[in-house]
Amino acid sequence: MSDKVRLCLWFDKAAREAAEFYAATFPESRVGETQLAPADNPSTRAGEPLTVEFTLLGIPCLGLNGGPAFRPNESVSFQLATETQEETDRYWHAIVDGGGQESMCGWCKDRWGFSWQITPRALTEAMSSPDAGVRQRAFEAMMGMKKIDIAAIEAAVAG
Repeated sequence: MSDKVRLCLWFDKAAREAAEFYAATFPESRVGETQLAPADNPSTRAGEPLTVEFTLLGIPCLGLNGGPAFRPNESVSFQLATETQEETDRYWHAIVDGGGQESMCGWCKDRWGFSWQITPRALTEAMSSPDAGVRQRAFEAMMGMKKIDIAAIEAAVAG
């Protein structure tokens, strides 16, 4: 993995809390060093956490306590491929029940406003089918869901 690029996520004041949640929830995730603000600035006071290094699903990240000026939105999201309904349910509920909110078509937001697509491979495979009818049936089934139901996708694919 390259050490030249990492994802910087902007938080109001909860970068460490978010990093700890991600590390406890997702594999290949851990919390690293916290850098304290060397002086007062618009978002933090001297001595408060300014940045938190963490790894999220193997992706190097930096959480920046940048204050309330910028909020996450749906234009950037994490897409997490899942293998089973149990795995899909576990991640969905960790995010939604942990203060987040449901959306449509496998999307949800965590309590810090970051969007997640919890996407079972069964859906991805159906949407990649060479058969246009399979793609359409899978798409139509997905459009009526919040959390993706793999059995319902498979039933739609089967016709």
